[in-house]
Amino acid sequence: MSNPIEDEIRNEITTHKIVIYGKGTRQMPMCGYTIETIQFFEKYGYPFEVINALENPAKRQKLSEMTDWPTLPKVFIGGEFYADTDVLDEMESKGEVKPLLEKVFGGPPAVA
Repeated sequence: MSNPIEDEIRNEITTHKIVIYGKGTRQMPMCGYTIETIQFFEKYGYPFEVINALENPAKRQKLSEMTDWPTLPKVFIGGEFYADTDVLDEMESKGEVKPLLEKVFGGPPAVA
């Protein structure tokens, strides 16, 4: 049987190539880790979505079940779960983030 909350999450991570489930919004983050994650992706220049997981406790719980990751933020890139900036910082130090984003977006970010 389909779970509407899980369906909503799957739709969000399919619709947006980068999704951050955090505390607060992009315009008003509510924790340092969410701010850190937003800043991490801003430097790459690709569009990303920030979804406030605090607004819906059932959704936050479902995200934890789906990812087996208890904390926020939770980052999805190209529909795949990449945990948080602890993991992404390590990937970045190995030079893995830029090629991943270029693959997901089909090239470098558009220049404004």
